[in-house]
Amino acid sequence: MKRYGTVRTKEISAVPYNKKKKVSLFQDIARNKFSYIIALPAILYVFIFSYMAYPYMLIAFQRYDYRNNSIFDIIFRAKWVGFHNFKFFFQSQNAFRVTFNTIYLNVLFILTGTIMAVVMALLLNELRCKWFVKTTQSVMLFPSYISWIMVSYILISLFSTEYGLVNSFLKSIGTEPVNWYTNPDVWPVILVIMRIWKGAGMSAIIFLASITGIDDSLYEAASIDGAGRLHKVFRITIPLIMPTIIIMTLLSLGKIMYGDFGMIYALVGDNGTLYKTTDIIDTYIFRSMRQVGDMSQSTAIGLFQSGIGFIMVYGSNWLTRKFYPDGALY
Repeated sequence: MKRYGTVRTKEISAVPYNKKKKVSLFQDIARNKFSYIIALPAILYVFIFSYMAYPYMLIAFQRYDYRNNSIFDIIFRAKWVGFHNFKFFFQSQNAFRVTFNTIYLNVLFILTGTIMAVVMALLLNELRCKWFVKTTQSVMLFPSYISWIMVSYILISLFSTEYGLVNSFLKSIGTEPVNWYTNPDVWPVILVIMRIWKGAGMSAIIFLASITGIDDSLYEAASIDGAGRLHKVFRITIPLIMPTIIIMTLLSLGKIMYGDFGMIYALVGDNGTLYKTTDIIDTYIFRSMRQVGDMSQSTAIGLFQSGIGFIMVYGSNWLTRKFYPDGALY
């Protein structure tokens, strides 16, 4: 014992800190067999269709020959043409149009989809009737499981020139019917509405799960201070789910150069009169593949999309980490 004035202190020996032992990959697999078995299909899918496809990006800088089937032939036997395949896209008169349409439609999808999903999640969180909330969630998720082919038939039943419900309504009120499938100016609005109807419900469930993780004591303290529902939403709920909103937006920005090919081709198809506002890079690549049949040119356009997507993800994440670190991906 040591005496310091009137206070006696006891010498405390330093307790050694036991660091966690490093575990190798094989040891971790042995400990968590079932977790790795569950993750195995996803790992194989990503490995086969993503990582094993990387060497074939060389086709974008070569003149592709269908006789070169192996990666050895593609690397050592194919004729290199440099950036010639990229000129096919950038020098075409459609390059600016399809690039603008792709970015413009995706920006509309991201903004409207995120806003509607957050609003729906906030409204569901304010409801207190459990059976109504569960029923509403099921109804919201149902469109997500409908294929775009089925949605295209729903769209035809609505906007068909002769027998569509919309034109029938316009006729009943004495207005001239509209030929929707020859009017490109209205289709961005139609596509946005269809995208929200089909996908906002799934995103709303993600935001609702984030809201349910907020500590209830924060709302109780706000109620004691006299805060109303709107004050709680704007002062507590939205700031606390903002990291989730930013992460979801960053993931969407990474695909801003990739249009929803399934949606556009199912709803619009090869309708040339609508190309002005609906033709995107993905449908342009598919059409060029069918008409020209040049694999190298199509791969070059796809590589251009991937490069822009990488820049968008990295740049947006850098800005987020600088101004709002809690919402950054890495």
